[in-house]
Amino acid sequence: MHSTPSSVPIVNCLVVIGLGLIGSSFAKGVRDAGLAQEVVGVDLDPHSRKRAVELGVADRCCNDLAEACKEADVIMLAVPVLALQTLLGQIADLKLTDTIITDVGSVKGHLLTAAQKVFGVLPPLLVPGHPIAGSERSGVEAANSTLFKHHKVILTPHEQTNPDALRCVQQLWQGLGADVESMSVEQHDRVLAATSHLPHLLAFGLVDSLAKRNENLEIFRYAAGGFRDFTRIAGSDPVMWHDIFLANKDAVLQQLDQFRDDLDVLRNAIAEENGRHLLGVFTRARVAREHFSTILAQRAYVETMLDNDLIFLANPGGQVNGTIRVPGDKSISHRAIMLGSLAQGVTEIEGFLEGEDALATIQAFRDMGVVIEGPENGRVVVHGVGLHGLQAPPGPIYVGNSGTTMRLLSGILAAQSFDTTLSGDASLSKRPMNRIAKPLREMGAVIETAPEGRPPLTIRGGQRLTGMHYEMPMASAQVKSCLLLAGMYAGGETSVTEPAPTRDHTERMLSGFGYPVEVNGPTAKIESNHALTATHIEVPADISSAAFFMVAACIAADSELLLEHVGINPTRTGIIDILKLMGADLSLERIREVGGELVADIRVRSSRLKGVEIPLELVPLAIDEFPVLFIAAACAEGRTVLRGAEELRVKESDRIQVMVDGLTTLGVDAQGTPDGIIIEGGPIGGGEVWAHGDHRIAMSFSVAALRAQAPIRIHDSVHVATSFPNFLELCGKVGMRVAVEEQA
Repeated sequence: MHSTPSSVPIVNCLVVIGLGLIGSSFAKGVRDAGLAQEVVGVDLDPHSRKRAVELGVADRCCNDLAEACKEADVIMLAVPVLALQTLLGQIADLKLTDTIITDVGSVKGHLLTAAQKVFGVLPPLLVPGHPIAGSERSGVEAANSTLFKHHKVILTPHEQTNPDALRCVQQLWQGLGADVESMSVEQHDRVLAATSHLPHLLAFGLVDSLAKRNENLEIFRYAAGGFRDFTRIAGSDPVMWHDIFLANKDAVLQQLDQFRDDLDVLRNAIAEENGRHLLGVFTRARVAREHFSTILAQRAYVETMLDNDLIFLANPGGQVNGTIRVPGDKSISHRAIMLGSLAQGVTEIEGFLEGEDALATIQAFRDMGVVIEGPENGRVVVHGVGLHGLQAPPGPIYVGNSGTTMRLLSGILAAQSFDTTLSGDASLSKRPMNRIAKPLREMGAVIETAPEGRPPLTIRGGQRLTGMHYEMPMASAQVKSCLLLAGMYAGGETSVTEPAPTRDHTERMLSGFGYPVEVNGPTAKIESNHALTATHIEVPADISSAAFFMVAACIAADSELLLEHVGINPTRTGIIDILKLMGADLSLERIREVGGELVADIRVRSSRLKGVEIPLELVPLAIDEFPVLFIAAACAEGRTVLRGAEELRVKESDRIQVMVDGLTTLGVDAQGTPDGIIIEGGPIGGGEVWAHGDHRIAMSFSVAALRAQAPIRIHDSVHVATSFPNFLELCGKVGMRVAVEEQA
């Protein structure tokens, strides 16, 4: 029975030729959604035609092509690939002039070749298409009107394709709930050869190879779930796949040859007992599989979520009590992977931060041939390749939202023998990279950037770097670290003098890996021709992450919070010093040294904060913590003044302006200055604020809700997962009322 249409018809008459799973599901979906006034089915099998009408797949069916197509607005070809040329010839004989022709085949080059032969030219109304969807079932009985919902459909228009025809086909698929994308015919066939055709070929070949052996009964008797999972696709339609492999011969052979080369290398690794190579293949494959699974499940890697407005709903009130340990220090996690990769031997890391930024660093070095196990529960094992053991990555290195990865890695890549391109997400692509590109060029590096010195960066290999002394115009731990890492490869000495102290994790960790670094006041100096030796690293909890809960416990009534095992590196404790100046009830307990880094438990109680003028010398020691310090200032009595913090304007967002905008919206008197902010403490209201993709902004306004008079909705909070994966979980644990707002 024809269900009630839910859409306005897009076409009067749709003809679907071939009533298998895909063709009948498309027909039934269009009919059920009311996207066509009439759906006509064409199939050579009389039973399929009869059942199509009975099951509501089509309004009527016939086997006479001329009769079916005489009123057609759109003809959908859902027949085997090698049958397309004959079918197109029959359609050409009908002399249709205004009929759109589209298809569902998985090989597009063959369709265009067939159309060119039949029509003499590529018809403007031909719109090649391919739905990435399927089922274990087949035939008209398996018709499923929702088969394509939330699945990709790839359209591959040719140069002469009529835009209106393309739009019509696109609207039909979108009406079925499909995610429609476009790409070239060549790219489509190459991608499908790799992701679909090759796996099917291997599955068919493996099962056939095992079945031909005398002992095949014993082999299959002991086959486990992995064998069944891998070979499941060998149960697909042999005739269909025969057609596909012949139609997409060139692309399949290219992929098969590349795989055969990799298989030979894998065979040699087993023969030579090269466990390092095997471990590299297996760890890279596991991570890649997990990443693919995430994409297929539509649980986005952060960049795929950028178009969605992820909103935090922070409800007013609450207390902050208990004992928690925030994730590992991001800065140390990044550097541990980098130096561990360049060291000789195996480095074990505990407490690694499993956020997207640090994972991007792991993936970058995996792309360059480093075997890295994990992370699993914060444990990572890095099999170092030495300073000169990195290999050219297979393509551009994508670092997501991680400015630390891009800037520090640039110093290492400037001295490699191969070219590299570093790219990032939309947010990172707006951030300046000239601050590292300029001094690296002075050392002899060749670096190309996008306009205004922004990513992507292309770093040319084969350059001989020369050491130099660099007076930094602005305090930046990332710039300092970048140049020190480059200095390991540069001839002679490389020294960096900073105008104010910044975090010194790189210097400490270089020494921990046995690489000599001389630190004399504001100047750090390094020379080449030394080696890094693998070590064990325990990453302390990140004080930048702890800062949100430190401020939360200060401003919430009747609160007491213990933050365990927090790194209190002297170059990172500006947040503690500033809060104490404001009158915070804050103490350090169990101070100890772990792996060259000071750690402590931090106890914070409700406090009556007062406004202060922040000392200039503390500014670089708290540069990342200022957004949440602005919340503390809003809750303090009197005026708080910050100067000398112009770097805040070139972080993930212009943190000064974004915080001023948000605070003003909440009724707080906040004024931005070129290098800082002036905040008058007072009541905090509720309202809508925007994080602009900046995780620290989103988390800071989440803290503000503790003293707000109404809910705060924080838009564009998606990047919190990149630096603080379990932030919302810990909020709930201590008593804060913050959660992701459910979308209607």
